[in-house]
Amino acid sequence: RMTQIKRAVNFLGVSRLVVIGFLLVLMVSVFPLGINPGMIYSDCLVRIGMNGFLVLAMMVSIVCGAGLNFGLPIGILCGLLGGSIAVQFNWSGLAGFWGACIVSVPFALIAGYFYAALLNNVKGSEMTVGNYMAFSIVSLMSIAWLVLPYNNPKIVWPITGVGLRTTMTLEENYDKVLDNFLRIDFKQMGILQDNPYWKDFSVSTGLLLVFAVGCLLMWLFMKTKAGVIMRCSGVNPGFSRTLGVNNNRVRTIGIVASTVIAAVGINIYSQSYGFYQFYSAPLMMAFPAMAAILIGGATPKKASVFNVVLGVILFQCLLTLATPVANAVINAGSISEVVRIIVQNGIILYALTKIRANGGK
Repeated sequence: RMTQIKRAVNFLGVSRLVVIGFLLVLMVSVFPLGINPGMIYSDCLVRIGMNGFLVLAMMVSIVCGAGLNFGLPIGILCGLLGGSIAVQFNWSGLAGFWGACIVSVPFALIAGYFYAALLNNVKGSEMTVGNYMAFSIVSLMSIAWLVLPYNNPKIVWPITGVGLRTTMTLEENYDKVLDNFLRIDFKQMGILQDNPYWKDFSVSTGLLLVFAVGCLLMWLFMKTKAGVIMRCSGVNPGFSRTLGVNNNRVRTIGIVASTVIAAVGINIYSQSYGFYQFYSAPLMMAFPAMAAILIGGATPKKASVFNVVLGVILFQCLLTLATPVANAVINAGSISEVVRIIVQNGIILYALTKIRANGGK
């Protein structure tokens, strides 16, 4: 038994066990604090599904050898462009949602290709260059949102009739279309309605299924010849070069794939959130995805689907549970947003400090 415990500790690492332990404490503490566990646990499941694809996008970038993708907002902007076009033409339902994803893909392919060409010329500084590139593109697109020829009254500024609003609601389009697909809702089904803890519990089945399918496809791809070559090129580019592998081509494929997944991911995120957010909103979205995959056990050179799943569960559940627990303990009206910022950035900082430790395993 001790041998199995040691294996589990070595596999997960002490840092992740600490995070898991803290998460378990938060999960249990909702009961004595009087917080509705059914509602808060349901919210955890929703956040896992809505953020999962953005973390998957981060994984592809790491595997191909480009490191942590600080340029994730580039793919996110492509997804926002496709989504805004879908809302402009009033697409709705599942067909409208998948239509928005499909429209986003060509923009992501083009942007991803040029972004990959840039990163291939700055090897060793991808994370720094990607960060500044993302900041620049977000600022450039802030101008584009004002000048692109949108004319749907519900998405443009009401006074001038020009330029997209900061926030675009999806209520009449595909708000929570994946969340409600095959949804398991205890309240609607009349399950455990006499139980004060679980009567409000629900499972966003469609959302989690989409994330599960994405993880499965990524896992299968990593087992193919192309996936093995990509992993080899990312870990040891010198060795893969001796085998005749074109590392630049592999990195290009990986970065383009990361950009496309991010474009689809922001549409999944937004339909669950109920809004598209433009202008400066995508600026910092790479950091939660980066923190999640690092907390899951990835390093800047190695990552797996397991790291994605574990990381998104730990990060999003911590973020979701910490705020109401802190509110219940401190009992101050304006503390929730402060706690959310402290917890989110604290986890990101903790994840960054574990890069060296993870890389040394």
